[in-house]
Amino acid sequence: MQLCLCQKVKVTMFSQNQFLSVLLIILASFPFSFSSDLGNPLVVLDLHRHHRTRRLQSTSAKNVTVNVDHFGAKGDGGDDTQAFMNAWEKACSSKRGVELVVPKNRVYRLKPMNFSGPCKSDVTLKIYGTIKASTKRSDYTDLRHWILFTNLTNFRVEGGGTINGNGRKWWQNSCKVNESLPCTLAPNAVTFFGCNTLEVDNVRFRNAQKMHLSFQSCVNVKASNLIVTAPGDSPNTDGIHVTATQNIRISNCLIRTGDDCISIVSGSKNVQADDITCGPGHGISIGSLGAGNSQAEVSDVVVSKAKIIGTTNGLRIKTWQGGSGYATNIRFKNVMMANVSNPIIIDQYYCDQDSPCQEQASTVKISNVVYENVKGTSASKVAVKFDCSKSFGCQDILLKDVNLRSLANEIAQASCEHVDLSHRGTVSPKCSSLI
Repeated sequence: MQLCLCQKVKVTMFSQNQFLSVLLIILASFPFSFSSDLGNPLVVLDLHRHHRTRRLQSTSAKNVTVNVDHFGAKGDGGDDTQAFMNAWEKACSSKRGVELVVPKNRVYRLKPMNFSGPCKSDVTLKIYGTIKASTKRSDYTDLRHWILFTNLTNFRVEGGGTINGNGRKWWQNSCKVNESLPCTLAPNAVTFFGCNTLEVDNVRFRNAQKMHLSFQSCVNVKASNLIVTAPGDSPNTDGIHVTATQNIRISNCLIRTGDDCISIVSGSKNVQADDITCGPGHGISIGSLGAGNSQAEVSDVVVSKAKIIGTTNGLRIKTWQGGSGYATNIRFKNVMMANVSNPIIIDQYYCDQDSPCQEQASTVKISNVVYENVKGTSASKVAVKFDCSKSFGCQDILLKDVNLRSLANEIAQASCEHVDLSHRGTVSPKCSSLI
């Protein structure tokens, strides 16, 4: 079911400001619920488009428009890669601001492609139609990436269109789906690498081969009003992945995939995620960190106003044994959960491999983590689990106004090992003892 924002309101006698006031009153009348968020994600996108109309009208007249169709793109199921490359070269070399347009009502099929910079002016990529990945493995000389944006400054992607990774064949050949197959690489659908002052707004990502959207070594990023979807059993299909990226805000996104809705890994600092609806998937994760005895550093992360539904984990921090570095200054606040396994979990013995992991003393140190106003229902008996390192433990962990109830007819439990933990306000469940 789709909510209609186009209610028949008589506006002939209204000024523009009066019309906006009436529209806001109509929108406010819709009740909030989990089901409305999941079933009607277009509401977010339509609202955002309405508020941006006047600003885009004022800037678009000054920009050069480059249409991929004018460079030979057909959008009829054939290969449009060369046309996109030619259009990008034209756009990136312009000395005036550019709008690179992918028209609506067409499906453009692309092989792996690098939209590389730096460009001579600011570029906005407007995706109105659908960009779909080639399914031929022979097209992927680089098995790590499908669409890559590199070394761009003041770059923006928008338009309400869809980027479809066409990932089903990759999932079927994953060793996580078929254990008899060897584990091989699969490409991330969209990667931004080395970008500065970047905005990704009002775009849909579907069925990635692996991760849907990855920000790597970027600075000053805004990702907003995104819809990211893949089947709940699709392997490794993280929604938004943040690595070695600083000053990033992720807001107003619906993410339903087969892995982490948001994953934040080493080198990331000043990460804010708010108004996130997550599930199915593996929840919101920091990590994994410290794999292969590596050093990891993550700090200053805030996750707020999230709704997590039907996921295998809720708010998770995961580290391997043997690593070094830190994860610190992390705050989860105003989070609602429904039917979530492991709602709150710190796992310093994470081991995602077939053979048992060797016990090691070194670890990524976890400190100054706050869980505030986290409420909802747990699908697992243990709703709060802190499995911290014997060597260092988890330091300065605070539970404030936490209330997690079991879905089963039993009392939710907490398990806390090697953790420096304190409580404020009403907290349930609490650890009976701290080791």
